[in-house]
Amino acid sequence: MAWSTRELADLAGTTVNTVRHYHRLGLLDEPERRVNGYKEYGVRHLVCLLRIRRLVDLGVPLAQIGDVSGGATDRELLGTLDAELAAQIDRLTKAREELAAIVRDNAPADSPAGFSAVASRLSEADTSILHVFGRLYDSDALADIQHMVEDDLATNPVSAEVDALAPDADEATRQRLSEAMAPFLAQQLREYPWLTTPGAQMVGRPDVNGQAITDAMVELYNPAQLEVFLRAGVLARELIENEENTA
Repeated sequence: MAWSTRELADLAGTTVNTVRHYHRLGLLDEPERRVNGYKEYGVRHLVCLLRIRRLVDLGVPLAQIGDVSGGATDRELLGTLDAELAAQIDRLTKAREELAAIVRDNAPADSPAGFSAVASRLSEADTSILHVFGRLYDSDALADIQHMVEDDLATNPVSAEVDALAPDADEATRQRLSEAMAPFLAQQLREYPWLTTPGAQMVGRPDVNGQAITDAMVELYNPAQLEVFLRAGVLARELIENEENTA
């Protein structure tokens, strides 16, 4: 029994273009042609095509099919493929968990990972900076940041006021908000000591990441907000120093 290219592709559950592609790569031998010029495939071609498809389904790159076909299995290559598949499964499992959280919390699809529960209460600037943090900090730091954000939204009475602070806010307002924020920042510094040396929790080069965070802060927050953050940070460290000195 001989088959045409179309018939062979149908038998193998693939396409004519795929069969032709395998010919070009040298993975599938060209068959003899009939008198009318049409290709004539046999059982050996079908078996070869099915073997190729089997390896492709396992994730073997086409460029490496020859290394693992015909019984000459490369165990190291298969081990690498297995590790890659495991990583894909982990990524897809995490993606499904995050999708479920987004649906559950009725949050925007582009909410920062791990923040779907509070996404609707975040300012645009906070949402944006959390996306930046998600790329630059390691998983332990991100878990801490998630707790800090949740605690801030739940217990900091001036958080919303700082979010709405106008660029030209007067001096009295800036100082009042700085003083109100300081105790909350001091508590975060006590609970998360790595905040004093954040570079240790970064993925990649701390100098590059630190500059990226500084640039993002300057662009995302207005001058009054930035001044409040800086003043509150100074006051928070002073509170901690005073506590240590009197302990």
